[in-house]
Amino acid sequence: MRAVDIIIKKRDKEELSKQEIDFLIQNFTTGEIPDYQMSAWAMAVLLNGMSHQEITDLTLAMAASGDQLDLSEFGGRVIDKHSTGGVGDKTTLVVAPVVAACGLPVGKMSGRGLGFSGGTIDKLESIPGFKSNLSTQEFILQLREHGIVLTGQSLDLAPADGKLYALRDVTGTVQSIPLIASSVMSKKIASGADAIALDVKVGRGAFMKNLEEARELAEVMVAIGKLSGRRVIAVLSQMDQPLGIAVGNALELKEAIDMLNGFGPEDFQAHCIDLSAYMLILGKVASDLESGRKMAQEAIDNGSAMLKFKELIEAQGGDVSVIDHPEKLATANYIYPIVADSDGWVKVVDAQNVGESSVEIGAGRAKKGDLIDPAVGIMVRVKVGDHIEAGQTLFDVHVNDRNSFDTVFQKLKTAVEISDEPVEPPPYFWGVIGL
Repeated sequence: MRAVDIIIKKRDKEELSKQEIDFLIQNFTTGEIPDYQMSAWAMAVLLNGMSHQEITDLTLAMAASGDQLDLSEFGGRVIDKHSTGGVGDKTTLVVAPVVAACGLPVGKMSGRGLGFSGGTIDKLESIPGFKSNLSTQEFILQLREHGIVLTGQSLDLAPADGKLYALRDVTGTVQSIPLIASSVMSKKIASGADAIALDVKVGRGAFMKNLEEARELAEVMVAIGKLSGRRVIAVLSQMDQPLGIAVGNALELKEAIDMLNGFGPEDFQAHCIDLSAYMLILGKVASDLESGRKMAQEAIDNGSAMLKFKELIEAQGGDVSVIDHPEKLATANYIYPIVADSDGWVKVVDAQNVGESSVEIGAGRAKKGDLIDPAVGIMVRVKVGDHIEAGQTLFDVHVNDRNSFDTVFQKLKTAVEISDEPVEPPPYFWGVIGL
């Protein structure tokens, strides 16, 4: 078998066998197949696509290229969650303890934030002492004892995906849906969960800018799940404007704590309750959306979700006192408002502009290895559809120096568009695939 023959076959729009895909991934991982041949193959995939079976075979081959977590002792009950990335998306901090409090084990390995999409682990590391680099043994033990674990990707999961992504980034093949789907799902499958809830973001502040592409990606990932023996659903959620109010690590953690205490922004609340409900359905704990919503809301109302969150923090070495006293979290030196110049209805709150501004003031990373400041961030004070008046606050910008604020002032000022006519708020969700 030769790599060039596999490239030619895909160039000619033919379907690759499992053996051919396994050969390609195994030999690319070991360095036997050079980057230039893999780049040619990736371009052929971008141009000609892959069948669901091909994508599944590719996903499983990449998952098998490195470490794989064995969670079989939990009898097929462990659920994982993955978001394709958004601005102000602190959902995992709420839904994981809610779902675990309802009796469904949640085992999740999360990445760090890169670009304007924040990372769950960065938010949790706002808590002094929180340990995010659990070993395989620690992961399994904590899942066994507490039914919840949120850790960084300390295992060498799907190294073939890491190598392939680096090539895609410099060869114009990032936007290939088969390659995006297999990248996401290979790491999820290697993480060992039996059920996976996917939160596929759509809009300005998301990787997928339009609903058609997001739906296609979601359908492909759900198909991969079914063909690989996993239970998978994908929720299509709005990301034209930031989710909730807070953007920035300690600020988002505070908002998640508020939500677990039973209050928070309406859009964030709806997102957490519905996503928790879908996870409970997927885990066969709830029979339908309504009963799932009721269970999720009860876990918040009776305090069991908050207790589970504290249990998680304590199990991973974090200072639990900050949950009851979030004022102990890092705070910025200055808070500067940005106000509206005119009356009207909010037409746009550009999530990408807000996310990029948060990176510029130090709340995110422009490249891997950049340090982040947990204290800084942006509080978004308006939503699409709101009626506002001149002088009303659009954003509160939390920074540690005036220069940081000055660099993002104009970008944030233009992130909000005002209309003379009333504007209909967007839906929170565009649908769910896989139920």
